Amino acid sequence: MKNLGIYIHIPFCRSKCPYCDFFSLVKTDTAAAYLEAVNCRLEQFQTGEYKADTLYIGGGTPSVLTGEQVASLIETAKKHYGTPAEITVECNPSDVDETFLRRIYAAGANRLSFGMQSAVASERRALGRRADRVQVENAVRLAADSGFANISLDLMLGIPHQTADSLHESICFCASLPVQHISAYILKIEEGTYFGKHRDALTLPDEDATADLYLQAVEELEAAGFRQYEISNFAKPGYESRHNLKYWHLEEYLGVGAAAHSFVGGRRFYYERDIAGFIAGAKPVDDGAGGDREEAVMLALRLREGVETALLSDSARKKIPFLKAQGYVTELDGRVAFTPQGFLISNTLITELTE
Repeated sequence: MKNLGIYIHIPFCRSKCPYCDFFSLVKTDTAAAYLEAVNCRLEQFQTGEYKADTLYIGGGTPSVLTGEQVASLIETAKKHYGTPAEITVECNPSDVDETFLRRIYAAGANRLSFGMQSAVASERRALGRRADRVQVENAVRLAADSGFANISLDLMLGIPHQTADSLHESICFCASLPVQHISAYILKIEEGTYFGKHRDALTLPDEDATADLYLQAVEELEAAGFRQYEISNFAKPGYESRHNLKYWHLEEYLGVGAAAHSFVGGRRFYYERDIAGFIAGAKPVDDGAGGDREEAVMLALRLREGVETALLSDSARKKIPFLKAQGYVTELDGRVAFTPQGFLISNTLITELTE
């Protein structure tokens, strides 16, 4: 049987964060019907040729569901695809309690991802985050006490009011907790979001200051034991996200739920951003073939391990000495990889190396 990563999208939130462009709605009245539709799709897709080695329940905010509802999703996936080695559930720190955590842990969840974004009160308010610093710490420690030994925190860079000192405070806070993974993302202002509509009113670090914050985060997180393994992801040894690595290694994954994307059998497909349609049985939309050499190079270059030099075209290989001299790439043991400075302009560099 072939390994398969499974992603389940939960498109419900208690409130919509002003920066968020992910598909989610601030209501849960259709949650029961939606979860039933997810369970049906999981059963229908299994043809006997796949077993799941990772399961990721994301959103939205999966923790707006009850522990019993999340456990049911996990148990359905296990019934049809076996028990994945890594089962992740995204949570809002203000949602979880001991009953919720112990129920999903008993069902097999063994990794949690908490949406923290910042440990600084003024920054959290600007981002619309409901939990305060104390709630974040309590949620993480409660999760550890409930048996979870693989916990991730989200950290955002280049956000309103952020400075080098406030970022240092957030990183020190993360390092003081029993967490094994940090996702540190630079804020991107998306059209259609509240931030997108009110961009001129935001007090944001400029482009140079944001770049400095990113390099600071890389340095301070690595000093705290979180090694960078992808542009925006840092982990203690052995705690890299196995599910997310599937995306960057071009391995197969099945996305179930409104707005969820899949890559199976060399084809990409997705469900539309339509909860009612998904519940009614809408089929996924074909998104064409995937997995060619250009895509493999593009995704591999997101990783600290980089890409095999042999996969690059002759013209791309001729650019490597110049990029090394600029401090943007390294070359070792037959692989080319970006430095932190290279990651900052990765979109431009990837275009250079895949044209």
